[in-house]
Amino acid sequence: MVALKAGTRPPWVGLGAAVWVEIASGNAYTFPLYSHSLKSVLGFNQHQLTMIGVANDIGENVGLLPGVVCDKFPPWVVLVVGSVFCFFGYGVLFLAVSRTVLSLPYWLLWLALCVAANSNAWFSTAVIVTNMRNFPLSRGTVAGILKGYVGLSAAVFTEIYSVLLHSSSSNLLLFLAIGIPVLCFIMMYFVRPCAPASGDGSEEHCHFLFIQASSIVLGLYLLTTTIMADTYSLSPLISYTFIFIMILLLMAPLAIPVKMTLNPMRTSKSGTLDQSIGSSGSLVQGEGNSDKTEPLLTPSSSAKNLGSFHESEDVSEVAMLLAEGEGAVKKKRRPKRGEDFKFSEAVIKADFWLLFLVYFVGVGSGVTVLNNLAQIGIAQGVHETKILVSLFSFCNFVGRLGGGVVSEHFVRSRTLPRTVWMTFTQIIMIIIYLMFASAMDGTLYIATALLGICFGVQFSVMLPTVSELFGLKHFGLLSNFMALGNPIGAFLFSGLLAGYIYDNEAAKQHGLNRIGSSLTCLGPNCFRLTFLVLAAVCGVGTILSIVLTKRIKPVYQMLYSGGSFRLPQSTSH
Repeated sequence: MVALKAGTRPPWVGLGAAVWVEIASGNAYTFPLYSHSLKSVLGFNQHQLTMIGVANDIGENVGLLPGVVCDKFPPWVVLVVGSVFCFFGYGVLFLAVSRTVLSLPYWLLWLALCVAANSNAWFSTAVIVTNMRNFPLSRGTVAGILKGYVGLSAAVFTEIYSVLLHSSSSNLLLFLAIGIPVLCFIMMYFVRPCAPASGDGSEEHCHFLFIQASSIVLGLYLLTTTIMADTYSLSPLISYTFIFIMILLLMAPLAIPVKMTLNPMRTSKSGTLDQSIGSSGSLVQGEGNSDKTEPLLTPSSSAKNLGSFHESEDVSEVAMLLAEGEGAVKKKRRPKRGEDFKFSEAVIKADFWLLFLVYFVGVGSGVTVLNNLAQIGIAQGVHETKILVSLFSFCNFVGRLGGGVVSEHFVRSRTLPRTVWMTFTQIIMIIIYLMFASAMDGTLYIATALLGICFGVQFSVMLPTVSELFGLKHFGLLSNFMALGNPIGAFLFSGLLAGYIYDNEAAKQHGLNRIGSSLTCLGPNCFRLTFLVLAAVCGVGTILSIVLTKRIKPVYQMLYSGGSFRLPQSTSH
């Protein structure tokens, strides 16, 4: 076994703390809870509101800078920057919605929400990158768990919004501005690089199952209590009891490090790997992969190798061989899929752009529905959006968690590329958008639930796929570049398409010749053309996903033949 330079604490502490940070990093999903206040209090029309929603998506997903910073600085630095952005961004929105400051310009509010939502990119990058490196052999499972909790965050915030904040948009924005930074300052001590988990053994498998089960219980609990609170008039005591139980369920992952502390002898294997772990946290088996050279002998391995083959030779002869080898046989080459890529090396690969386009279609179309969920509900006669938001949140969680678990199972048992599940979900999304367009009675909740699942799968599949194709060394930057598909899709499909069509239809219904402010549109025609376009876009995304899956299948056969992750032969000593 090779000793690891990272901290000796078990990585489960950081994973438990990451759950809380990921809940906080889902604050962008609260947009439907206060979007109606932006429209009514500030007098925005639907096009202006959807462009504000685009700012929300741009901020949430433009994480190139967090990716670079996370690759060079410890996680606490990334969390501090995110906390500052969260405080100032939501603080400005609070001042506007509460009317504390009057007549703030539209561009300032747009920029404020962009900055506020950008805190999510900093929060999520810090915990995702750190934990993917702490659990390098369980990437799909970890990505599914953490992204699953992000999916639950909307339901958590909805519960807080309804009970503690009395359904007040200004109170919610104040809570986001102050409460989230305080939480992240508390958790930043625990989110740090640790000795990587071994990735094998029934005990580690049981730990993951426990976290997955507790998250499912939490999701069901949040959905049930939200529906109960909306259906019945509950006493304050019962409502506050619901919040207390929710907090206990959020703390469930911390039971694992507590149990490991009480039974240290049973966890002695945790934190060691047969592979060397580079300082970047990526799985490598030598120095050759970091500088993309392929030496016969390297300083890190040659003494060991030469010693095993030529034990009778003295030290001076070994040193001479090393000196000759260093200058003679180094050979520059580009990395192969499965090895560590630099950003400049990844962006010239067709697989990189195919994955980007597939992800762009999946999340870009899905976020269009999320940003307009309140107006979609009102157009179809559902004026209470809390249940729709909670339903989407729970099913988004199911998709994220399930996408990670299912893809991990099939990639190990059948070397099936994870992108297969992106293909399946985008086929289902075509049907979902046609259901939305039909606006048939009883289909709104079903379509919202199915879309939440498909939307969540895109996230949990994209993250480990990036790490498997292009390595973990620059994972923060590469995965955050992929995330740009979300705001680009929101700008094209939500800002330019959905908002424009909605306002035109609203103007027709009110007998106006031009788009007015704060007009409400009713009926299926408000979004019908938008949903038909989204269905067509997902048809194109399905074709691209099939092409990508066929291209990368040999990579997965190389990485997972034998049922477990293994490094490419070209990176070995």
